[in-house]
Amino acid sequence: MASLSACHLAAPTVATARPSTVCRTRRAIASLRCAASSVPAAEGDDASTPPSRPSRELAPAVVVGRRAFAVGAALVASAVDASSNPAAAFERPPPGFKPFNDTIDGYKLYRPDGWIDVKGSGNDIFFRNADNAEENMFVAISSPSSIKFASVADLGTPDDAARKVLEQYLTEFMSTRIGVRRQSSVVSATERMGTGLDGKPSKFYDVRLRISSYATKNQYGLTEADRPQTLEWDRVLTSALGTANGRLYELRMQTSADTVANSEKTFAVVRDSFTPFEVDESNLSFPLLSGPKQ
Repeated sequence: MASLSACHLAAPTVATARPSTVCRTRRAIASLRCAASSVPAAEGDDASTPPSRPSRELAPAVVVGRRAFAVGAALVASAVDASSNPAAAFERPPPGFKPFNDTIDGYKLYRPDGWIDVKGSGNDIFFRNADNAEENMFVAISSPSSIKFASVADLGTPDDAARKVLEQYLTEFMSTRIGVRRQSSVVSATERMGTGLDGKPSKFYDVRLRISSYATKNQYGLTEADRPQTLEWDRVLTSALGTANGRLYELRMQTSADTVANSEKTFAVVRDSFTPFEVDESNLSFPLLSGPKQ
């Protein structure tokens, strides 16, 4: 009988409990006590003092400590990310401009402060000078399901790109009116190396065009003398072309040829600030379509 365990000795005194249950419970209590007694004393404590029961008041302190550690780690991570990723760092725009950041389509630029945001234009964004309706800018982006662009060099040389942009403009300016004539020319086409948000070099094409529109007020005249054409408008159009996410990004800026000199500084700031960048498709509600290059 002396060799019987404590759980067997206590079993007859508990009429409703099962011996195995009482045994497991007492063994668990004994294990907890052994674990508590084996914890080393903290520095500065009396090692001869018997270990006290674990206090429930210590648990909140541990939780707070872990939360503080997590917050601190997040702050350090964000600081490191801001220093290594210019997109996370704040950039102060020049006076008279506001930053515009499209994190869905992946591009950023500086917009003139006093310009109006025009809705329903069919473009990604459209801003217009409130004092000059002919001075405006917008961004057009190629479809993610169309041809994939690795670089603006996929368009050919800057001159090739300028001709394609000019053809696109003339197609958009097509009119069903009788006696309308467009006169167009490529003013300049250059290549420019910029810097992406990742710090790597990024190639851009800068294209400048001039398009004039002539029309007649007497569309049904029998002879050309009866249909004299007069100048409707004369515009200078500037395009900055860049690539990211396999798409072609085009910043378009236009103004009247008579006021282009006054717009040069504004257009230069907007053009130099225009930067397409890669976006994380996993964070989008509707991820960009992807596929092999064509």
